[in-house]
Amino acid sequence: MTTEGIDTIFIETHSWGRTAKFFQSLGYELEFDTGHNSGQLRAAIGPSVFIAEVPADRGTPLQLVLKVDDADAFEPGPGVEVVSPFEDTHFGTRLMTVRDPDGRLWAVQAPGKGD
Repeated sequence: MTTEGIDTIFIETHSWGRTAKFFQSLGYELEFDTGHNSGQLRAAIGPSVFIAEVPADRGTPLQLVLKVDDADAFEPGPGVEVVSPFEDTHFGTRLMTVRDPDGRLWAVQAPGKGD
């Protein structure tokens, strides 16, 4: 089994509201607001954008999240370092972290076991 492409762009920000409005001004629609300064937006085509507010003293990285249909069936190929195997998340998916040859971390996300 291989990845299916980019599922989500995960963005940390210092202002959930301003960043959400920025993406809405670009045509994204709010799918859900978590109620604690984060939420997900989606355009008609392409990956969703998940935005999470972090304290002002933290950086604001951006991470691409790759999609797979079945965490149990996914086997990374040679040259892929698994940093952390699939784990259940508090938001209902399963998430793995891998490292590419240049040291960048990538998230690989699959549906939760109950989906």
